[in-house]
Amino acid sequence: MSGHDHDHGAAGGSNRGKLIIVFSITFAVMIAEIIGAVLAGSLALLADAGHMFTDSTGLLIALIAASLALKPATSKRTWGYKRAEIIAAAGQAALLLGVGGFVIVEGIRRLFDPPEVGGDTMLWFGIIGLAGNVIGLIVLASGRNHNFNMKAAFLEVLNDALGSVAVIVAAIIIAVTGWVQADAVVSLFIGVLIIPRTLKLLRDTVNVLMENAPQGLDMAEVREHILALPHVIDVHDLHASLVASGTPVLSAHVTVEDTCMTDGHAATILAELQRCVAEHFDVSVEHSTFQIEPAAHRDQESIPH
Repeated sequence: MSGHDHDHGAAGGSNRGKLIIVFSITFAVMIAEIIGAVLAGSLALLADAGHMFTDSTGLLIALIAASLALKPATSKRTWGYKRAEIIAAAGQAALLLGVGGFVIVEGIRRLFDPPEVGGDTMLWFGIIGLAGNVIGLIVLASGRNHNFNMKAAFLEVLNDALGSVAVIVAAIIIAVTGWVQADAVVSLFIGVLIIPRTLKLLRDTVNVLMENAPQGLDMAEVREHILALPHVIDVHDLHASLVASGTPVLSAHVTVEDTCMTDGHAATILAELQRCVAEHFDVSVEHSTFQIEPAAHRDQESIPH
């Protein structure tokens, strides 16, 4: 006996449109930075273009996932492609982690072997990159908390913006002082900013893939609420997880007094159970499944969980 069906198509279509805009901007800025790197002979700009190539790939993954999420459920894929956004976000987090590691390793190397760069050209193309990133952040800002996929995409662009700021700061310092190690110092700072955010995103997505209880849903408290309902004797096989961000699910076997199965109380208890998990907790669980069983049925349970 189970919960509700909701249409998230409008939000998904809006998110997809935002991702198309941001991917186009990011890809265009990447091409511009490659041209700038060739003109200036700047390894820093070329590295940032490579960085943006990685992020463009991540945004393309996010766009594909957002498109798949709009596909309807079928008899074979009963949740449709909702889990695609989690897999995509995990992939993006892995890419970001690789970029952060590369930035730190390369930054350390450049402290001891700094490349020669054309400061003025580097500065202008850094400004072009930052302008594109700011536009992308504005486009994604309103949708970044819709799901893990959009959060990952926002982090991709924020990561790009930090790279552009680093290029600008390093270019100014190099132009004013001639201290070329500024590029390496700023790169290390960016790496330190990237990795903690990426590890958090990776942890959140792995928790979903491992079908851990949704963050903010205290399962002990859920059990107490269920046991406090009239006529409920016991609850077991209590499970909760996320199909995708914003789609928590919960199931349980609820043992009730034997008379409830014949006097009509079972239907009332089911409604109370679904209302309880949908309204009483910080995480609203609207997709819930409860097996109502009489006390006499407990001796027939033979499958361990």
